[in-house]
Amino acid sequence: MLKPTIGLEVHVQLKTRSKMFCSCPVEFKAEPNTLVCPVCLGLPGSLPVLNRQAVEYTIAVALALHCEIQPFSQFHRKNYFYPDLPKGYQISQYDLPFSRNGYLIIETEEGEKRIGIQRVHMEEDTAKMIHGESISRTSGYSLIDFNRSGVPLLEIVSRPDISSPQEATLYLMELRSILRTLGVSTANMEEGALRCDVNISLERGTRTEIKNLNSFHSVRKALEYEIKRQEEVLKEKGQVIQETRHYDERAGVTLSMRTKEEAEDYRYFPEPDLVPLKIDPPWIEEVRSRMPELPEDKRKRYKELGLFPQEAATIANNPELANFFDSCLSLGAPGKEVANWLLSEVMKYLNARNLSIIEVPLSPEGLVEFLTVLKEGTISSKIGKMVIEEMLQTGDGAREIIERRGLAQISDPVLIKKWAEEVIKENPDQVSQYRQGKEQLFGFFVGKVMKLSGGKANPEILNRILKELLLRE
Repeated sequence: MLKPTIGLEVHVQLKTRSKMFCSCPVEFKAEPNTLVCPVCLGLPGSLPVLNRQAVEYTIAVALALHCEIQPFSQFHRKNYFYPDLPKGYQISQYDLPFSRNGYLIIETEEGEKRIGIQRVHMEEDTAKMIHGESISRTSGYSLIDFNRSGVPLLEIVSRPDISSPQEATLYLMELRSILRTLGVSTANMEEGALRCDVNISLERGTRTEIKNLNSFHSVRKALEYEIKRQEEVLKEKGQVIQETRHYDERAGVTLSMRTKEEAEDYRYFPEPDLVPLKIDPPWIEEVRSRMPELPEDKRKRYKELGLFPQEAATIANNPELANFFDSCLSLGAPGKEVANWLLSEVMKYLNARNLSIIEVPLSPEGLVEFLTVLKEGTISSKIGKMVIEEMLQTGDGAREIIERRGLAQISDPVLIKKWAEEVIKENPDQVSQYRQGKEQLFGFFVGKVMKLSGGKANPEILNRILKELLLRE
């Protein structure tokens, strides 16, 4: 298999109150064409004014990605003609971008890998095109919603350091986590707040671009198909064409759209209505001082608590889960035990219902109480799974649920011995096989006693008593 070389261009909508160059509000799912003004409609005589909050969000992202923030950057006009671009150009940045030369670290099965960031720059979003068919199906139609026109946008361009579709997905997940931790974007791909173009070549040969991928699944599947397609072209002694392609999710294939544009096709020139942007060091430090702990640092801290790398990454890359985990730690709970229950029973419950940790009534205090009850031996881990599920459903405390449902663990050795003797008496064949060396039958006896006790027998006491009885001739 030829080695893929992959680079990603990610567009991120910033979560500002207003647009990049005007005061129109930014809202998702507003009525079409209601959040517009002469500036974002590109009407003659209107002038752009830069959004300060968008600049501060960009500083935060650049710092989080270890980029060099340029002391001097400039906006340019990127000229092309399409119905979603009311001015006939997009205000973007070209040869003097906001920041350069950063990196992002992903956690792979082989360990950490650094993916270079070529640049992070600001631009404005375009309008949204809606394509459809007429009732007669004899001709198509297209509608335009200008609400999105002028929404603040970041373009984050990676270096071609990604080597597989899996790494591309990990990169996007890590980037989304950083953006959400900073609070600068919802980064919801289904809403278009995070969109991705991928560039792919084999053995650093001719590259193709796949445009407008809007889910992790699409990115992975589009890359898998394109790698296979290019391999087949080269195997047949053909030539991969430098072009822009579209991924058809229904068919699972990429299709040619047009030959790839180069920078000269856009006829960039400096935006005459905006002065160059100068970022002073004190402004950068002010933004840095307000930044929260980032996923990369959280992972390091969690691994020091004894979490495996994948456990640390799963928690750190989910800001809401990380906040919950850290709250449990602040209450004195052992990190490894908190992680075990969060990543098993809690996440299983949340994933099955497509919920986040903040959408259920379980509190950090509640989980810490639950772990205390387990440590005390009041309930077994098996009963604990029932208790934690009810806590997730109702928000009731562990002790309250245990008392109400009579789930407390039975540790009376006399009663447990009585059950064990009954099971041994009723299963003489299995007892004989066990005593002849078939030790795997021990679990059979444990299960039988647990059934008699309603799952409440203390496992430690039960195991000790069973072994003593089974070893007697």
